[in-house]
Amino acid sequence: MANITASLVKELRERTGLGMMECKKALVESDGDIEVAIDNLRKASGLKAAKKAGRTAAEGVVLTRAEGSKAMVIEVNSETDFVARDENFLGFANTVADKAFAEDQSDIAALMEGDLETAREALVQKIGENISVRRAAFVGSEGSTVAGYIHGGRIAVIVELKGGSEELGKDIAMHIAAVNPQYIAPENVPADVLEREKEVVTAQSEGSGKPAEIIEKMVQGRIKKFLAEISLVEQPFVKDPDVKVGALAKKADAEILNFVRYEVGDGIEVEETDFAAEVAAAAGLDK
Repeated sequence: MANITASLVKELRERTGLGMMECKKALVESDGDIEVAIDNLRKASGLKAAKKAGRTAAEGVVLTRAEGSKAMVIEVNSETDFVARDENFLGFANTVADKAFAEDQSDIAALMEGDLETAREALVQKIGENISVRRAAFVGSEGSTVAGYIHGGRIAVIVELKGGSEELGKDIAMHIAAVNPQYIAPENVPADVLEREKEVVTAQSEGSGKPAEIIEKMVQGRIKKFLAEISLVEQPFVKDPDVKVGALAKKADAEILNFVRYEVGDGIEVEETDFAAEVAAAAGLDK
């Protein structure tokens, strides 16, 4: 009997959109032959043609929810932008977002147990694309001000403030969506990130041939600029570049406590395909 590995189950699940246990059972019955397992699943359940190995769900939508002092952002993926605009897909994504928010649930595996996973599998079969719920995050604490902002369905931001207003939170969230800061303030930048950047700018500066004391000043200046560029409070506010975001918050007696920015497909590696070659192969023209 073949060894049914976790990676084999994962591949079959990605190619069919079916549940883990169903995929494992199919592989056991096919003695580990993934193509036979797919054929058997198609015969038994009317499964549509499985996706090619490597097809990645890197499109989709990001959604936010905000109420009281709690805000959430969640990403739900599809394979194509066309499906990301489909009413059935959007309905499913909103159902997932509502449940996650109601249950304060950012653990995707726990969130999808039961009815939601069944609904996902049914939608995969109806639409014919892999669909996955990728990630979710919350911000907020008792007494805080929260806000969310979505740009074009592809970038979503949630923000938590101490003091201030929801309107201010939305303005800051809009800025974060546009400029993509990495940290709230320079003091929040991890030491290893700072050290790595310092090594780079030092190497660049040493190539200038200037005296050591001048190089030191150059390095300090570039590091200061680097920290300002990646820190939210030091960035010029996108709606009024004469004012820094930190000053904008301070003027409203507010402090930025936390933020999360999601962009659809961010960090997902997508396999490069030659579409013309794929069509030719399908038509038997590559022989």
